[in-house]
Amino acid sequence: MKKLALSFALSALTFATLGAKPVTVTGTYVEARTAEVFAGACIMNGEAATTGREALLAWKVDRGQVGGVNLDGLAVVAALAADNNLGIHEIGGESTPARAAIYVDARANAAQRKALVAMVRSLSGGLIGSVVQETAAPIQFADNGHQITVSTDALKLAVAKHLEHEARCGNKQWFNPMTRVDHAEMGTNDENEFRGAALCTKWSDPNKRSSFFGTFSY
Repeated sequence: MKKLALSFALSALTFATLGAKPVTVTGTYVEARTAEVFAGACIMNGEAATTGREALLAWKVDRGQVGGVNLDGLAVVAALAADNNLGIHEIGGESTPARAAIYVDARANAAQRKALVAMVRSLSGGLIGSVVQETAAPIQFADNGHQITVSTDALKLAVAKHLEHEARCGNKQWFNPMTRVDHAEMGTNDENEFRGAALCTKWSDPNKRSSFFGTFSY
C-alpha cells in the first residue's frame, strides 16, 4: 500500500513538473493606481466607489525571450481605465474589464512588439478587456535603488520604494498587485500621470500610497 501511495505521489509530481511553464523572461515591474492600496477604513470607504478606475502598469525586461523572440532590455507600459475601481473585486464588488493603451518600446521590432503585448495580456489575466491603442514610444525606465521612474510623451510614473505604516484609522493593505508579480512590495507614488487621448480620460494623482513594485517572471 505504501509503495502504491508513493507511486501515485511520484506520478503527480511528474505531471506537475511537466505541466509547469518554464520561465523564459525576468525583469522589473511597477504600478500605480488612482486609489490607495494601504489606508484606513475611513479612506477606503470614501474611495472604493469613486476612485481607483485608472492605473499605470510598467514592465522592464532584464533578459529573456518569448517564442524565440529576444526581449532583453525592452520595456512596455499599459495605461488602464475602467468603469469602476480596478480592485473592487478584492473588497467584495464586481470588476469590469479595463480598456488599455499600450506603449511598446520604440526600439522593438514588429516581432518584439507582438511578444511584449502578448506577455502583458497574459500576465494581466482578465484585467484587460480591450486594447484601444498600441503605440511605439521611447520609454524611459530607471531604477536608482530608492525610486523607479517610467515615462513616455504620454505618461509619467515615479514610485518611491518606501511606505509609512501609520497605526491610525485602521490602516491596512486592501489590494494586491494587478498582475502576476514574484516579489511585490508597496510603495508611494510621487507621480502618476496620464495625458494621452486614447482612453478618453486623463489623470494626475501623485503622493499616494497606491503603488507596488517588484520582480516578474514569464
